[in-house]
Amino acid sequence: MKHLICGVDEAGRGPVIGPLVLGCVLVDRKGSEKLRKLAVRDSKKLSPSRREHLEPLIKKTVVSWRTVHITPSEIDRLRQTISLNQIEAQRTAEMILALDYPPTMIIVDAADSVQENYGKRIAETIRELDPDYLLPEIVSEHRADDTYVEVSAASVIAKVERDRAIEGLKAALGDFGSGYPSDPATQEFLKRMVRGGDIPDCVRRSWNTIERSKQTALLDY
Repeated sequence: MKHLICGVDEAGRGPVIGPLVLGCVLVDRKGSEKLRKLAVRDSKKLSPSRREHLEPLIKKTVVSWRTVHITPSEIDRLRQTISLNQIEAQRTAEMILALDYPPTMIIVDAADSVQENYGKRIAETIRELDPDYLLPEIVSEHRADDTYVEVSAASVIAKVERDRAIEGLKAALGDFGSGYPSDPATQEFLKRMVRGGDIPDCVRRSWNTIERSKQTALLDY
């Protein structure tokens, strides 16, 4: 069997605005070597222009790739019954099963504090979705996007897709900063939305940031 490594990573886990985007790539040995020659790294260590340049090259190099957008409304609804880690694990399992070929190894950037647990979550979900699927070894590590070029490639694809989604939202709503709760521009945007009584669908209402924005907006009156 051809040796195919599946790398998985996400972009947009922490922000209060915009989707959480998961990405995965399926790479053979030759492709992994080419990714290294392209100097593919964790997306957080690359400039936006470098990520944009690498994204199409990565997609041409890999055997298969997939992305999944988890919308704020999905996150809010699902978090009523399961954790964000479980949401990510379930969507990751769906991506892996949707690849053109089955991987011989899966490497994921672990979301759980105990890194091995995240791999177990993914494995359990794959078994539930497809009991006949031949489950390969799953390597679940913190900072896997720093260690494995396959995960780095997945992080670039996910990050570029999320950045495009965010730019689309800004074109419609105006500049709201980075979308992270700690960003003053994002905080001010949320306060304006709360005062106007119309919180857009791109906002994760289950984040504590919304309640704090409501309280701060009331103090402004």
